[in-house]
Amino acid sequence: MAADGVWNTTMKTPMGPQAGTLELTTDGSTLSGSMKSDQGEMEFADGTVDGDELAWTLDLTSPMPMKIEFAVTVDGDTLNGNVKLGSFGSAVLEGTRA
Repeated sequence: MAADGVWNTTMKTPMGPQAGTLELTTDGSTLSGSMKSDQGEMEFADGTVDGDELAWTLDLTSPMPMKIEFAVTVDGDTLNGNVKLGSFGSAVLEGTRA
């Protein structure tokens, strides 16, 4: 799928923009990968693919336990979507292919 590969991302959080790198791999309707940021590298779970739409979750342990839910759309060399930040609201995620 067109989503496979490495992506440079910016998450626009209530605490300011957070840069990161996504590595995505698709296999049919299954999405796997990892996200690197200032908080370290984390493998994600529950990844799904539905056409150009991707979804996955990250379970943070630091600085506090929190489940983060991602829902993005891939369009060529860009991706855009929303991130649910547990009880801290939501953020916009934007990315470009590395």
